[in-house]
Amino acid sequence: MISVDYRYLKYQSENGVNTVTLDRPPLNVLTIDMMEELAMALQQADTEAGAVVLLQAAGKAFSAGVDVGDHTPDKVERMIDVFERLLVAMAGLNKPLVAAVQGAALGGGLELVLLADMVVASEKARFGQPEVTVGVFPPLACYVLPRLMPWPQAMELLLGGGTVDAARAYALGMVNRVFAPGDFAAGVAEFAARFAQLSPVVLALTKKAARAGLGENFPASLSLIDTIYLNELMTTQDAREGLQAFMEKRHPVWQGR
Repeated sequence: MISVDYRYLKYQSENGVNTVTLDRPPLNVLTIDMMEELAMALQQADTEAGAVVLLQAAGKAFSAGVDVGDHTPDKVERMIDVFERLLVAMAGLNKPLVAAVQGAALGGGLELVLLADMVVASEKARFGQPEVTVGVFPPLACYVLPRLMPWPQAMELLLGGGTVDAARAYALGMVNRVFAPGDFAAGVAEFAARFAQLSPVVLALTKKAARAGLGENFPASLSLIDTIYLNELMTTQDAREGLQAFMEKRHPVWQGR
């Protein structure tokens, strides 16, 4: 096993399941440094022995998203670059990736969940893309959600900025299983164990075949969306105003430009 000391994560490999746990209390807000660590940990999980990768979180929230402070003009290009590299690394994992969501998965936190191959959730989980309320949009969700569910449902999540509970997420096809809070840990372990008992190479090749059948060029599509984000969205006054208002804890004043 590779020995790595992570600052914002915990890593464990046991019984065929390689577990990466987000551990930046209280809300597991994703900073640039944390996202770089996460990419490293997931790649470690993919290369070590084991059949399945489990991404989970400590605390009351799975993740409240990317740190708004990293969206400022002096940081946003690096943030988008790091986040894109993280997402491409996640999409390129050979092993099946299971996300276990025990609380709120919002913004960039939900985008991590959307790249999992399978998702299990607590009844307390909430899912949402609130970016539009602070004047930006979620690049990865703009790619995944219209492919995951009917267009009107995807647009409501992207354009409305609201949240859905675990039952609604299950109905939309975002979640495989929903467990009562008291049964969540045991449910996650049982779900992951099903795949850990199977052949790692067969699981990896099955996932590869399923991806090939989609016929999509994920890195190129995500890069195009990120170009729109950086060169068009982040040059607008409303994007700057929305982010500034969030940090100043006030309502934004939209100018429409």
